[in-house]
Amino acid sequence: MISVFRKFARSKWAVGFLIICGFAVVFTGAQMDVFSGFGPKHVISAGSRSLDQTQFRQEFERIRDNASQQTGRAMTIDDLVKENLHVRYLEENTRKLGLLAWAWDAGIRPGKELVIQQIRALPAFFSQLTGKFDEAEYQRILAEQGVTPAQLEQELLDQQTLTHFGSAVVAGARMPRVYGAVLAARAMETRDGRWFQITTAQIEPVGAPTDAQLTAFMNENAAQMRMPEFRTVSVVLFGDAGASNAPIEESRIVERFNFKKDTLSLPERRTFVTLTAPDKAAADRIAAALRSGQAPQAVGQANGGVRPADYTETPRSAVTDPAVAAAVFGAAVGQVTDPVQARVGFTVAKVTAATPAQPATLESARSTLIAELRAEDAKAKVFQRVEQYEKARGEGKNLEQAVQAIGARLVPLPPFTQDGKLPNGQALNAPPQIIENAWRLTKGGESDVIDAGQGQYFVLRLDDIRPAALPALAEIREPLAREWINRETARRLAAKADELSARVRGGQDIAAVAASAGATLTSRSGVQQTPAIQTELGEGLLRGLFGQARGQVFSGQTAQTTWVVGRVDGIHPPAAALAAPVSEQIRMRGSPEMGNAMAELIIEAAARKTKARNDPALALTALGVTQPATPAAPQP
Repeated sequence: MISVFRKFARSKWAVGFLIICGFAVVFTGAQMDVFSGFGPKHVISAGSRSLDQTQFRQEFERIRDNASQQTGRAMTIDDLVKENLHVRYLEENTRKLGLLAWAWDAGIRPGKELVIQQIRALPAFFSQLTGKFDEAEYQRILAEQGVTPAQLEQELLDQQTLTHFGSAVVAGARMPRVYGAVLAARAMETRDGRWFQITTAQIEPVGAPTDAQLTAFMNENAAQMRMPEFRTVSVVLFGDAGASNAPIEESRIVERFNFKKDTLSLPERRTFVTLTAPDKAAADRIAAALRSGQAPQAVGQANGGVRPADYTETPRSAVTDPAVAAAVFGAAVGQVTDPVQARVGFTVAKVTAATPAQPATLESARSTLIAELRAEDAKAKVFQRVEQYEKARGEGKNLEQAVQAIGARLVPLPPFTQDGKLPNGQALNAPPQIIENAWRLTKGGESDVIDAGQGQYFVLRLDDIRPAALPALAEIREPLAREWINRETARRLAAKADELSARVRGGQDIAAVAASAGATLTSRSGVQQTPAIQTELGEGLLRGLFGQARGQVFSGQTAQTTWVVGRVDGIHPPAAALAAPVSEQIRMRGSPEMGNAMAELIIEAAARKTKARNDPALALTALGVTQPATPAAPQP
């Protein structure tokens, strides 16, 4: 349950400015409500805590930058708003500020010395010379990130508040013993019962349906059976099908090899391990221990818990610290370097293997170079044909004439839906631009030349549109008839089960009722709800046997063509000595789940107590977004 509180402090919306530390910075401020009319307007307000437009904009820009890094493409504020990320941010942080404001008012206020200790322990703020906390370095790094010391300290203080309060709630959350006892008794009780099964042998066989019955069945299930709209297009392809086998002149291969020789060669690579200490004295001890033959892991643990960093087959360019790279690649295999003053602390390295550089040869790179040149030639030819196509259309030629004149290909595609599915349900193997543009054209319409990226271009013509409609009866008669028969069979089985169970409820002996239906009566005692019994008897039968009181009758479906009618003859509670340990296990497992529910209730109550609310319209204004967007519901 403590994760519910930590979620606020490490929310994915609180984008971090210190990646090395993993701290998320959420810009929050404190302002008395009496002055709210004179200060900036609040996007979020909760008691004494608030977030103004400038702070919200800054934080959302960090969210945008983080999203761009994760997706590998440039994201805009508009992109995030379209995905309603601003709404989710507002909802989560409104609840967070509400809880923090309530906690402060309730007297949950961690000492600032905890925050100071936490900041001074962060390696990112250590001096490269002394290996200790450096106030100037601390100020410099924060300034680079556009963050003030007060903002960082407030965020860390908030984290301490959430962690301490969450820990207290977790420690006090215990499921009442009676809950575990009830669940254990229910899980371990045994039951006696008698039942018989009803199959297709006990009902009149279902005959073949008529066309009228099938049509009515199809209309009843029109929403599920309606076929979506399909569109058929022809695509102009400007590339040659055999371009991958085009010959390449030897002189071009040699010229390209000479140009790329350095990049094709493999540099020297080394395998080594590094340990970084906060000061030189500790680094000297680490170097001495490594030279004596001790394992890096043991050396690190003996020197303040320093964690070794392993590098396997690593080129010099991949070692980010120049001083460490020089030491590693200047050492012999098996050698331990002297302590090196790195960017953070002092580093000692032990080299365990070295792979010499491997200069590239023309023959080793030939296949790669040929493929690269062929791809370039193919792209150049495609672009040339695109220009020729546009010129031909400008001269008045229609699509087929232009395609024929430039030597391109006009390829028809099978019909597909708006989400790119073929009639058989498989996905159409085509660029997404084809699917998108097919739904922008009218029948017979032709697109302009469309750039699909990576040197691919195409032109689209919409040949036909098949509107969404129910399929013809002749096309689906056989599968439709099977479904109709299955439905009618289930109806008759259910009706038979209702009839027979009603007779048992009316006082007739279940054995006599089973015999009259030609069914075999099964009698079992001591049935318990275990996986093995469920596999043997079926979930449907156990649900009926354990879902009724003693003396009651049950019926239900156990398989597609099988129903059961039964009677509960006895219910036996478990022995207390056996149920007690199970009850305690259930109680221990259930306490965290109950704690999570308690945490959610506390968060919601805190938001109500502090009158936490947000202003979605003001948030959009702060982001410079004017288009309509789904607003976030203000917190009550």
